[in-house]
Amino acid sequence: MREWWRRVRPRVVSKPIVWIARLIGCTLRIRAEGYEELDRLERGAIFCGWHGRSFLAALRFRKKGYWVIISQSRDGDIQNVVFRSLGFHTIRGSTGRDGARAAVESIRVLREGGKMAITPDGPRGPTHEVQGGVMVMAQKSGAALIPTGPAAHPRCLAKSWDRYMIPMPFARSEIVFGEPIYVPSGASAEEVEAIRLRLQEAMNEVEAESERRVGARKLSS
Repeated sequence: MREWWRRVRPRVVSKPIVWIARLIGCTLRIRAEGYEELDRLERGAIFCGWHGRSFLAALRFRKKGYWVIISQSRDGDIQNVVFRSLGFHTIRGSTGRDGARAAVESIRVLREGGKMAITPDGPRGPTHEVQGGVMVMAQKSGAALIPTGPAAHPRCLAKSWDRYMIPMPFARSEIVFGEPIYVPSGASAEEVEAIRLRLQEAMNEVEAESERRVGARKLSS
């Protein structure tokens, strides 16, 4: 019985999640100024947004054939079904499990001009801190790192490490994008670290700007 539940759990649990996401998505008009130009980049691109804002980004980027990295955990099995149902391609792996394989596959996709949506502080945080994996992917592939700041108001914020945001139906919704950032293939460790901090700062800036545009007074509201 337990083994059977493990097999069917991802599809059973994911169905209401997908239904709720699509239902909320039907009520939202997500403004994304400048997105079309970034989406047309001929080179690979990595749209970088914080883990707690992935719900809104998933709605905006759905059915575009973007790639996401999903962990090999049981929760990841559910997320894998959810994102595939929304029209994403998935690569299974994380920093703790099958990380090397996931990184190699991601670099291949990016070199071929693919677009990825990444949460550089996921899957366990700390929140709003860019981890090193995305920097390796950008340096090895030549892909652009695009700071991405989604916000919605009114919204619900979970009491989780990332303060996960779920927009309320008909919420004002906006995604602000920063300028593409590149990691030169020959960059030293010190240079990569400086770019990592620059990306982190840019992600915080675009998120703050999107918060301002939707009328959210503070992140905890």
